[in-house]
Amino acid sequence: MRILLSNDDGYFAPGLAALAEALSKLAEIVVVAPERDRSGASNSLTLDRPLQVRRSHNGFHYVNGTPTDCVHLAVTGMLDRLPDMVISGINHGANMGDDTIYSGTVAAATEGFLLGIPSIAVSLASKAAGNYPTAAQAVCDVVERFRRRPIAYPVLLNVNVPDVPADQLAGTAVTRLGRRHKSEPVLRSTNPRGEMVYWIGAAGDAEDAGEGTDFHAVANRMVSVTPLQIDLTQYARLESVRDWLKEPALT
Repeated sequence: MRILLSNDDGYFAPGLAALAEALSKLAEIVVVAPERDRSGASNSLTLDRPLQVRRSHNGFHYVNGTPTDCVHLAVTGMLDRLPDMVISGINHGANMGDDTIYSGTVAAATEGFLLGIPSIAVSLASKAAGNYPTAAQAVCDVVERFRRRPIAYPVLLNVNVPDVPADQLAGTAVTRLGRRHKSEPVLRSTNPRGEMVYWIGAAGDAEDAGEGTDFHAVANRMVSVTPLQIDLTQYARLESVRDWLKEPALT
């Protein structure tokens, strides 16, 4: 089995190293990750300049681009044969609810999925980020399950792991995405030149965090596994929008 690893925290991130070490016992590992932290890059591709791939002392490849660039480049041209799975992480911090829209971690896995490869995004739900081995073991369990019972179609899983020792986990839950309150306002400050600058405000607290959501699972020390899809079509509104467009704009 061959696994392509990437992330959005950069090739030097401790979560990536922990995941590579754990998975190397199960599969051949190839790492292609951004050269720097690209958190919040979402699914962006670099189209305005060429990309370069370099190799670190530990064998990891790093790219001067986004997480999506890394997976796209690896799968469509860099690797001599396709990976059996793409895994992104371990992210420093949760990617639950609305976070998945902005997350570079989820984006790297999404690119693998769009290219027809089973993919997993994994995040450690803590800012302290102390228990990477717990998250690595959770991913190993999913990979081992996949190897023994392959899923017949490409799948995209978003995995969030509580930041606790493995023996304190309360199990695994298949979840849906929760929702956050709207983000906090931007923060204004002045740079040394006297110019106004803005910092994006913090993400909002969980709003929809009831039973069955990823927020609820992690809060109860359970590994959250959420199957994701890419189709953004709001099917329930197709007919109402058709009717709306039939009416003349001016009367």
